[in-house]
Amino acid sequence: MEESIKNRIITILVILTVIILIFAVSSCNNANRQRKAFEKEMATRLDLDEKITKFSQDKASFEAKLNNLNQTLEEEKAAHQATKKALVQEQLVNQSLKEELEKVTKLKEALEEDLKEALVTGKSGTPKK
Repeated sequence: MEESIKNRIITILVILTVIILIFAVSSCNNANRQRKAFEKEMATRLDLDEKITKFSQDKASFEAKLNNLNQTLEEEKAAHQATKKALVQEQLVNQSLKEELEKVTKLKEALEEDLKEALVTGKSGTPKK
């Protein structure tokens, strides 16, 4: 009888050992999966962190370029306004000169007419020999 109790105890211990072994193997597998998931998450976080750092640097660079372009634009606007003012002044001067030229042309034509009349009256008014 003692032998049968020993066999039962051994059988129970073997079954318990197999169950504990199965739990240990599944626990190791679970721990391995969790470690891989953690490593994957950490790699993803590092990549995202690097991208954020790069984007921040790019953003600073683009902001500096934008500020330079805005400053250049403002300078160009000021130069454009100065050029427009100079053009308006030139147009006014040109208009004034055209009006003056028209007056001089009218005076010249009037003088030519007077001169022609004077020549005609001078020729006809002098006696012929």
